[in-house]
Amino acid sequence: MIETKKKTILIVDDEPDIVNLTDKFLKLGGFKTLSCNNGKDALNTIETNHDEIKLVLLDVMMPGLSGFDILKEIKSNSKYDDILVVLFTVKSFNEDIQKGRSLGANGYLTKPFSGKELLKYVQDKIGN
Repeated sequence: MIETKKKTILIVDDEPDIVNLTDKFLKLGGFKTLSCNNGKDALNTIETNHDEIKLVLLDVMMPGLSGFDILKEIKSNSKYDDILVVLFTVKSFNEDIQKGRSLGANGYLTKPFSGKELLKYVQDKIGN
């Protein structure tokens, strides 16, 4: 039997309940997850695990470094070119979506979300 490697998703959100819920849904969908609750830890985790991370679900509003700050850092480093970044936030104003796109976001997913919606979105982005 051939073992397939699970695709890794990094969840970055300062709300533990969101991280836990997102983690559960993604694991049920067959994904491996990593998680961080602030921008500094997210950048360190990406640096250490960039070869395996396929997608970052990135909250916009966090203390310290915002999701937009982290997005800029990821997109400015060519060694992270294979990592997709999806902004994962309650901020659904058109200006925020446009700012995310202008900084290189690969998608925008609004909270609250359903598990089914989240899994379909992620599967559409990176497969299973």
